[in-house]
Amino acid sequence: MATETIFTKIINKELPSDMLYQDELVTAFRDINPAMPTHVLIVPNEPIASNADVTEAHEAAMGRMHTVARKLAEDEGIAQDGYRLIINCGENGRQEVPHIHMHLLGGANVGPMLIRQKSS
Repeated sequence: MATETIFTKIINKELPSDMLYQDELVTAFRDINPAMPTHVLIVPNEPIASNADVTEAHEAAMGRMHTVARKLAEDEGIAQDGYRLIINCGENGRQEVPHIHMHLLGGANVGPMLIRQKSS
C-alpha cells in the first residue's frame, strides 16, 4: 500500500489538475510535463505503490485503467493512428511517483520502445 502522493491529492481534488475522467476506481488527468502532444496519466484511486504490489484484489481497477485508456484515446483523436501505454515499475523501470500509474502517449510517432544498449 502506498502512502499519500501527489496523485492521491489530485484524486481527492486537493490539487488542481486537468482531469479528464474519474469514477469510483480510477482517475485520469493530463501530465503537467507532457512528453507527447497527448500525455495522460491514468491512476487507480486506491494508492497502490507499484505494479509489484498489484494483487487479485486490484484486478477491477487495473482493468478499468485499460478501458479508460481506450476511451480517452478515442476522445483525444489518437486511437486510429495509435498510441502507447506505459506502466513503469521501480527504480530501474524509472517509476517516479510511488503510486502505480499508466501513461497514455500519442498524437505523434512515439518512436522505438527502447533504445538498445550494446553489450560489453
